[in-house]
Formats: sequence, structure tokens, C-alpha cells
Amino acid sequence: MIPMVVRDEALPERVTIYEVGPRDGLQNESAVVPLADKAEFISRLVAAGLPVVEVTSFVHPKWVPQLADAAELVALLPLDGPTPLPVLVPNERGLDRALAAGCPHIAIFGSATETFAQKNLNATLDSQFAMFEPVVGRARAAGVDVRAYVSMCFGDPWEGAVPIEQVVATGTRLLDLGATQLSIGDTIGVATAAHVGALIDAFGAAGVDVDLLAMHFHDTYGQALANSYAALRHGITTFDASAGGLGGCPYAESATGNLATEDLVWMLTGLGIEHGVDLDALVQTSRWMSGVLGKEPASAVVRALG
Repeated sequence: MIPMVVRDEALPERVTIYEVGPRDGLQNESAVVPLADKAEFISRLVAAGLPVVEVTSFVHPKWVPQLADAAELVALLPLDGPTPLPVLVPNERGLDRALAAGCPHIAIFGSATETFAQKNLNATLDSQFAMFEPVVGRARAAGVDVRAYVSMCFGDPWEGAVPIEQVVATGTRLLDLGATQLSIGDTIGVATAAHVGALIDAFGAAGVDVDLLAMHFHDTYGQALANSYAALRHGITTFDASAGGLGGCPYAESATGNLATEDLVWMLTGLGIEHGVDLDALVQTSRWMSGVLGKEPASAVVRALG
């Protein structure tokens, strides 16, 4: 089954889905997925038409043991293939490992709040940029593309509401370092549609082109699709999503699952927006991974079609 298509000409014609399930999804699972299954998961996602698949993180195994096999996984993947397979790097040590593995795409992970910067990065809100500057500079000098995430953009479990101007200041500094895209993270899922629009408009007022922005929603309060629609109406054309709704954040207990890729694909299809993803193949992939993990998928669409 597919939804009836009703095209809204005010919305973008095409959207890029940045799949984060193998990294942001699996890092928050209690079970450690076998290396061969991780590689197959990524292969299935690429075959289903996902245009970008973030595959792992070169973080210290002590902090994220679920991704301790990052180097072994990357060695199994077609890094020079047509589908970008980015990896997350937390610092220069992570960059060293990514460069040694031949990764042409990396991502860094910043914070819009003081408390989360301390808990997640062992840095202050201001000092994180000094940590990221050599990472971005060295990566770009090596011809490696750099994406920047900024977390806690709509709310922080320790600080509460996060001022919009603080998020914009953080994001613009990450772009100024040389990042080519900025992913705006609703880490604990508290965003609402008007808040999303106001933040995107604030970035525009600061001179940031909407094409440089991506949105990363969590569905803690069931708002991820509504927030995605609001972002579409404000010109966003890149959305992070996780197959089956896997994931969360290991450093913020109130961060539950990511926006499910299947739910996003269903909505985009109904809106007549091109995305290039084979929904049936994606659903089958998420059902397969659910079997590997021994749990039901969080995606409403997977449950409905499964």
C-alpha cells in the first residue's frame, strides 16, 4: 500500500534523507550487533535507495561499546562508492582513525548548551570550538567533507528551554569553522512546529542559507513528523532519520527514538516529494534488524505494513 499523492507546490520538489540508523540508532541499543549484521544493515539501506548512510562513530569504545568495531566495519564498506557513508568523529584522535581508514566523509557533534557540552564533550559551550577547529581544518585540508551536528537545539533536560539566539550562535560558529552542512538536533524531542519555523527563520536572518541546514528530530512526544512538515514549509530539504525509529542519545536519558525513516518516507510520498527510497525494501530491512535486536520497531509505518 502507498498513500494517495496530493502535491503541495509550496513544498520542495525533492528531499534528501540522511540515514543515521547504523550509527545513531545502534549506538543506543543495549545489544551489541554482530559486525556482519551491521555490514548487511548498511548494504540493505543503500540498496533501498537511501542517498546517505551514516555508518559508525570513531569514539572510544569505553563510551560507546556498541560501536567498538568501527574500524573493522569501515574496512568492509565501499567508501569510494556512489553512496556517501559518513562516520562520526568526536575529536582529533577520532579523525586520525577515520583518515587512516580512508573515510571521505565525517561528522562532528557539538552542543548548543553548556551542560550538555560538559557531559557529552568534556568541554564548555565556548571551548568546544577550539576542540573542533583542528578537526575540521585537518579534514578539509585532506579533502574530507565535514558535517556538523548541534544538539539540544530546542530544549535541554538540565537547562530547560534553549534560547534561539544561542542555537544560532553555536551553529554559525560551526559553519564558520568549515562545516558544509549543519544538522539541527531536537535531542530530547521537545520541539513543536512553530518553534521549528522560528529557529529556521532565525538562521536565515543571521545569513545562513537554508540549503546548509538539515533537521534531526526525535519523536519523544510524537511531534517528529509535524516538525518535519513545518521544516519543509520553511524550505528544509535534508532530514536525518533512522530506519525503524532506532536510536536516541546515550548521554541524555530523555532522548528516545529518532524520527523513523519509513514514517518520513510515507509522508513525503503522500506530499508528492521525491526521495528515491524504496519503502517496501526499507520496511523489510527494518523488520530484519528488529529480529536481530529482538525487539519491535518503533516506526508506525513498519508496524502497519509489516
